[in-house]
Amino acid sequence: MIEKVNPSHPDKVADRIAGALVDLAYKKNERPKIAVEVLIGHGICHIIAETSEEFTIDEVQPIVDRIAGKGIIVDLVVGKQDIHLALNQSVKIRCGDNGIFKGVPLTQNERDISKEAKKIYDIYKCDGKYILTNDKFIVCQSNAKNEDLRKMYPVAIINPLGEWTGGTDVDTGATNRKLGSDMAQSVTGGGLHGKDLSKADVSVNIYAFLKAQETGKVVELCCAIGDDTIDGKPYSEIVEIARKYIETVGGFEKFAEWGLY
Repeated sequence: MIEKVNPSHPDKVADRIAGALVDLAYKKNERPKIAVEVLIGHGICHIIAETSEEFTIDEVQPIVDRIAGKGIIVDLVVGKQDIHLALNQSVKIRCGDNGIFKGVPLTQNERDISKEAKKIYDIYKCDGKYILTNDKFIVCQSNAKNEDLRKMYPVAIINPLGEWTGGTDVDTGATNRKLGSDMAQSVTGGGLHGKDLSKADVSVNIYAFLKAQETGKVVELCCAIGDDTIDGKPYSEIVEIARKYIETVGGFEKFAEWGLY
C-alpha cells in the first residue's frame, strides 16, 4: 500500500517554497551551500535558511506569494553554515552529511497512485491525499464535490469524513514531512528537499533511487561526512547524476512538487 499527496498539500507547499529558495541560491552561485526549513500555516510562513548566499525579504516574499497565496506573513531567518562544515567542501566536492540511504524499485501500485494523483490534480489544483492498496483506492480531495469524484472513480472510497476546505488555514505544512509520498519505500532518515546538491540527503537519495529503478534491485548505501567515494564512485560523479536529474525535472521547486515519482 502507498500514500500520495499532491503539490498543494500544506507539507508540499513548504517543500516547494524550500525548493524555490534552493533554485534562487543556484542563480546566485553555481555551487551554493544551503539548507532550508519551512513551517507554514494560519497566515504565517516561518523560514530558517543556513546558506552561503544572502536572501532578502523582498526576494523571498514573492516566492511565498506565488506558491502559497498572497497575504501570508513571512518570518525569515538567514544564517551562515557552520565554518567547519563549509571547509569540508572548500577544496573538492565531498559528502556533505552522514547518512544511510535505500533505493527501492517502484511497485505497480506506486506507479498507479502517482498517475491518478496527477490526473486529479490537473483538474482541481487543490490539496488532496490518496491511498492505494491491493483492493481499495481512497481519495480525499479538498474543494472537489463528492459526486464529481465518484464519476471519476465509481468504486473508490471518496472523502470518508465528507467534503472539506483544505489549504494552509486548515493544516500546517513542514518541510520533508511527506517523504513517504515522495520516495515510496526508498524513505530515508535524511531530508530530500530544501538542500543543495552537496548534501548526501539529496544527491545520494536520488542516485540510490535511480539505480534501484535501473537494476530492479534494492540499493543500500551509507556514507560519512567528508567521504569522497560512495558505491565505488567519486562523490562528485554522484552529485553530477543528481544535478542532471534535477535539471531534467525543472529545478528544485519542481522536484518538490511530486518527489521522486
